[in-house]
Amino acid sequence: MLSTLSLFWITACAQVALPRSVPYNGPQTAFVTDVKVPVVLGVMSRCPDAFLCESVWDRVLQRVGDKMDISLSFIAKPNSSDETYGTTCLHGVEECAGNVHELCVAKYHPTPQWWSFVQCENFQGRAQVGLPDTAVKCADVAGFEWENDRARKCAGDNGRGHEGVRLLQESVETSVQLGIKKSCTILINGKQVCIHDGTWYECEGGHTPADFIRQINEEYERLNGAD
Repeated sequence: MLSTLSLFWITACAQVALPRSVPYNGPQTAFVTDVKVPVVLGVMSRCPDAFLCESVWDRVLQRVGDKMDISLSFIAKPNSSDETYGTTCLHGVEECAGNVHELCVAKYHPTPQWWSFVQCENFQGRAQVGLPDTAVKCADVAGFEWENDRARKCAGDNGRGHEGVRLLQESVETSVQLGIKKSCTILINGKQVCIHDGTWYECEGGHTPADFIRQINEEYERLNGAD
């Protein structure tokens, strides 16, 4: 029988379809001295809502990746009694490992590479996220060798490396501080603009790639003093 906690985790993250998109290849036109728009996606690495949300933002990155600084903030429950991660991940320990893999790659690789790694993990399917073989495969897709990379040293052999666990704990704390509770929650320059949790809601500015592109352009112009 499922525990109350398990039922909560399942309810918090409904199954959704995953659109296909073109891989993000990096910045295009913005000046290096400009102010980038901070974008935070509050996610869980094995959550279908995160998969859909990240696929939408893949399309946004294709258009305005040069104007934004995107990052992932992971949702989990701090748990001091968990000796491995110090937190309880909503879809099991494998999700904790997946979170660690993605955080370590994001720390040691530029956005096009770590974003490609995340998209590859998503494409493998929920049950494969967080597994060592998936990390190896997706590192290759992203253009680096997992075995001798700093990201692997960070993540450890099974997503339990000391540095990676610390990054996960810090990320979970950041999510708490930002008030992120649902995967996927989208923040643009510190403001919550949209949530996908089974369906889109609280999306005053819209929830399509075109809507997010427009919001990024508007915020970029505001941050850089455009008339």
